[in-house]
Amino acid sequence: MTKYETIVTDLKKAITDGKIKPGGKLPSIRKVCDQFACSKVTAVKAFDLLENEHFIYSVPQSGHYLITKPPAAASESKDNVINFATLAPDEHLLPFADLQHCLSKAFDYYKKDLFSNVYGRGLPGLIQAVGKQLQDYQVFTAEQNIMITSGTQQAINILSGMPFPNGHNNVLIEQPTYFGAIQSLEMNKVKAIGIPRTKAGINFDELERLCRDGDIKFFYIIPRFHNPGGFSYSNHEKKQILKLAEKYDLYLVEDDYLADLEVDSKADPLFALDTSGRVIYLKSYSKVVVPGLRIAAVVLPPNLTATFENYKRWSDLNTSVLSQGTLEIYIRSHLYDVHTKRLKKIYRHRMGYLKQVTGNCSCDGLQWYIPSSGLVASLKIPSPFHIEGLIKKLKNKNVLLEDTAPCFLSSYLNPRFLRLSVSRVNDGQIKRGIALIDQETKINSEGI
Repeated sequence: MTKYETIVTDLKKAITDGKIKPGGKLPSIRKVCDQFACSKVTAVKAFDLLENEHFIYSVPQSGHYLITKPPAAASESKDNVINFATLAPDEHLLPFADLQHCLSKAFDYYKKDLFSNVYGRGLPGLIQAVGKQLQDYQVFTAEQNIMITSGTQQAINILSGMPFPNGHNNVLIEQPTYFGAIQSLEMNKVKAIGIPRTKAGINFDELERLCRDGDIKFFYIIPRFHNPGGFSYSNHEKKQILKLAEKYDLYLVEDDYLADLEVDSKADPLFALDTSGRVIYLKSYSKVVVPGLRIAAVVLPPNLTATFENYKRWSDLNTSVLSQGTLEIYIRSHLYDVHTKRLKKIYRHRMGYLKQVTGNCSCDGLQWYIPSSGLVASLKIPSPFHIEGLIKKLKNKNVLLEDTAPCFLSSYLNPRFLRLSVSRVNDGQIKRGIALIDQETKINSEGI
């Protein structure tokens, strides 16, 4: 057993024996170094492993603390399930205590506004906080161009149904794409036109043809950490897309749902590269805070704000004041920055470990795409395999996978790939899950 494994085992025993209480502080790194006669690097590695396994969390300039409900308290059946299917945040990583404090403060501060409908655009305080925060993502805009919606799904629904200044009628979407966008277009009876997107990008000749001849009012696009593929466009590709949007008078709806997990400082959003007011920027808070808050920010070109606000107002009058106030205080107190910094570290580690483990897969024909961060990786399956059968067999072994069929228009053939989310899996689950996927695909390939 290595020194850092000895440290991990000893700390886990202290947790199990009740020597460290839920919410209690762990020994400092310096104290661990003295106790185990090890280097700081070794101690940090041990703490990182405990954090990745959801036993502890770190607070900058304070130390490491035991989470309220460590994994040992979870039911055995739940712990045995390896869930690569869900994008829902890991409950062990959610900042419940901080949010509860912010919720209480928001209630005290905004209690007079809880029963009014005067903030159709969003709480002024939240809009101000979001406007300042967006600058960290290279999104610079005036506050009057920012709207708060009840999640990005509502924003997509409004944009799908409202008229645009170009007078065009259809919506271009990547294939595959976020299934909620497809559902929104279908419900609004808007014609959706697809263009294939793979890890190699998109065909720009085909994109230009569709922009020219497709009567496109906007192109719904997920430039980074694409769902369900995990792909990201280069800045060069983004600039090409922007040129076509300006040339053929269409808008770009940029869904930047995982901007907080970006590890490449040079990977700018489309909005930052836009010089002609073509980009509508969507910023979700569901995947990194709590989905139940149902809050998103929308940055619009000035010529679209009045129409969007009108459609938003008669969609739900206004987004929950209490949820908005909670998020405002969470951002202003810098708790959001601390939380997302921690998440970025964890998910980057998980993706790196996933890439390491899949490198040992023995089944020929499997094509993995694993980004450097984010929540989503993808696996392309050779054509002889029966994907639905594979998913069912793995489910019987407690490995849950997501079929990407709902992410395609009915007119498109499924290119036979699966989505894998690292949102709710630790290192041990990743290792076991990938081994079972490799084993099952190998058995199937030998039987074909």
